[in-house]
Amino acid sequence: MKKGVIIACDFKNKLETFNFLEKFKGREIFIKIGMELFLNEGRDIVENIKKMGIKIFLDLKLHDIPNTIKKTMELISDLEVDMTTVHASGGRRMIFEAKNSLQRFKSHTKLLAVTVLTSVSQDVLENELLIKKPILEVVENYAKTAKDSGADGVICSAKETLQVRRVCGENFLTVTPGIRQKNCNFNDQLRVVTAEQAKKLGSNFIVVGRPITLSADPIKIYEEISNDFL
Repeated sequence: MKKGVIIACDFKNKLETFNFLEKFKGREIFIKIGMELFLNEGRDIVENIKKMGIKIFLDLKLHDIPNTIKKTMELISDLEVDMTTVHASGGRRMIFEAKNSLQRFKSHTKLLAVTVLTSVSQDVLENELLIKKPILEVVENYAKTAKDSGADGVICSAKETLQVRRVCGENFLTVTPGIRQKNCNFNDQLRVVTAEQAKKLGSNFIVVGRPITLSADPIKIYEEISNDFL
């Protein structure tokens, strides 16, 4: 199964984004476009980056009633990004409608369901979200629901990939954020691992943002993380 490092390009605008991407000119890379950049620049930013031959993970984490998700995913299907996301907590029908829209428009976009954000702790899960189950059990349940509803994989912590694979099989994708180098600032991430640990745990793709994008030498850090993971 394919593996790779996805660079989270969480920039404010296209100027910052293209200045960063220029550093990687001539390299085959896979990037993530999140809500901030997409809402500021719209579909144009996706279409222009695709013309550069760069793979795109459009991470909008959609979560709404099934009919709204269905119509939104129809619009996303036209962009032909490589991956996109919905929240698994939206339920079986919502996930089904998202995948069904992609299939109906013959899109090759992989649908991923977000399980439990890597910024969420057990304390937050229990006392703020009122989910009185261990995080691992919640992730497993979301992953199984996502697979049964047609999703191609999930977003989860690398710490949960072995259990996701156990309940969903080897061909179910695990894309894992919360990757940090040793002695690196965790920022707002909590359930984190290194790229080397993610490799041992079986992640298919890792998503790395600030350790690369805020580095004085992003290519060097990207290569170090890639060497640890691949």
